[in-house]
Amino acid sequence: MLNEKKPRKSLFNPDVKRRGIYILPNLFTTGALFAGFYAIVQAMNGAYEQAAMAVFVAMVLDGLDGRVARMTKTQSAFGAEYDSLSDMVSFGAAPALIVYEWALRGMGKFGWMAAFLYCAGAALRLARFNTTLEVVDKRYFQGLPSPAAAALVVGFIWVMGDLGVAGPDVAWLAAPLTIFAGVTMVTSVKFYSFKDINLRKSVPFVVVAAFALALALISSYPPGWLFGFFLVYALSGYVLAVLPQRKTGKPIRAQRLQTPPQE
Repeated sequence: MLNEKKPRKSLFNPDVKRRGIYILPNLFTTGALFAGFYAIVQAMNGAYEQAAMAVFVAMVLDGLDGRVARMTKTQSAFGAEYDSLSDMVSFGAAPALIVYEWALRGMGKFGWMAAFLYCAGAALRLARFNTTLEVVDKRYFQGLPSPAAAALVVGFIWVMGDLGVAGPDVAWLAAPLTIFAGVTMVTSVKFYSFKDINLRKSVPFVVVAAFALALALISSYPPGWLFGFFLVYALSGYVLAVLPQRKTGKPIRAQRLQTPPQE
C-alpha cells in the first residue's frame, strides 16, 4: 500500500532489532549517568575532588553496561543510544564544566572556549564512533576514547586537589591539557582498545602476581597512578603513529557489527 510506513532504522546498526528495554544493562548506564550528573553538582558546590571521583565511578559503570549486555544477550538499540547519551553527560559535559569551574573561569573567554572545545570534541568523538558500522581492526580506537579523555582532565584536578594546589594557580596548565584532550578525541590517531585480551584464557602465575601488584600501587595513591596511566595512554597513540608499522599477515577484513557499538 502507498501509505504503508516503513519501520525506523536503528541509529547505530540496522542489524540490531528493537527488542524493548532490558533492565540489567540499563541500570549500569543509569548509574553512570547519575555519577556524571553528581559530578556536575559537586563542581558547582566547589567539591572538585569529589566531582573527579564521581567521573571515575561513571567510567567503571560505563565499562560494565556493555559487557553485561553482551554476557546476558540483552543488547538493544535503545541501550546503545541511551549509553551514548550517558557518555556525553559523564565524559563530555561533566569534565568540561568541572575544569571550567575549577581553573578556567578566571581566564575569561579563552577559559570557556577551552572547555567548550573539549565538550564539542567529546560529542564529535561519540557521533563518529556511533555511526561507524564498518570496523577494520577492533584492536584500536580511532581517536582518544571519551572516558580516557575525561579521566585525563579530572585526574589532573584530583591530583592537584590532593596536593593542595588551587585551580587558578595552574590554569596555564589546565587549559592546554583540556584542549589537548578535546583535540585528541577527534583525531585519526589510533589507540589500543584492549579488546583482544581474552579474560577467560589461562595465564601464567606471574601475570596474576603483577595484577595484584598493580592494584596495590593504585591503592597507595589513586589520583597519581590513575592520572599517570591515562596520561601515558593519551600519549601512546602519538608514539604509535610515529613508529614504523609492521605488517602482520593479511589485513583484517571489515565486518559489520552485530551488536551496538560499545566504546
